[in-house]
Amino acid sequence: MYKMPIVSIKDRVDSLNESGKYVSVMWQQPESLVFVARGRAYRSEFHINPTDEVMVQIKGEMHLHYRTPEGKEEIAIIPEGSAIHTPAGIPHSPRFPPDAYAMILERARREGEVDIFQWYCPECDHLLHEEHFTVGNYGVDPVAQAYRNFYDNVAYRTCKGCGYVMPNALAEAEAAEQKSAGAE
Repeated sequence: MYKMPIVSIKDRVDSLNESGKYVSVMWQQPESLVFVARGRAYRSEFHINPTDEVMVQIKGEMHLHYRTPEGKEEIAIIPEGSAIHTPAGIPHSPRFPPDAYAMILERARREGEVDIFQWYCPECDHLLHEEHFTVGNYGVDPVAQAYRNFYDNVAYRTCKGCGYVMPNALAEAEAAEQKSAGAE
């Protein structure tokens, strides 16, 4: 008998809301990966995915920043209930608040495929840092690990073009979340 899981998106959103986590993998098979993601207030990097992605905005609005082949940053606005297809190889940065949710559909990574995360200087647009990950299990949240690597190293956050030091937005977001949790 074939297994065809039925997963409640609402239950996944509720679980992320209650746990404070950012990703809930619905299923991960050799040819498909589907997860629900909660927005990250500190998200600023551009992800270069070796696979196509379809993003469905379940709740709230997403501002999908992306870089054109000429390197120019553009923004596509995805309203609640809408979807966007992002072809493999396009540097993109899905930005939406922590009370918004998206469902992401893509192909699971094949052996040797690498995901790339890039940060650019907000002052002069010079490339600050690039992280490379081989993603075997998306449930371990490679985006969070890329952020920890970037924000924990001041040299990565310092622009070699203009000298600007990007603030540690991850630490600021975590402190705000703790303060908010303590106030409840």
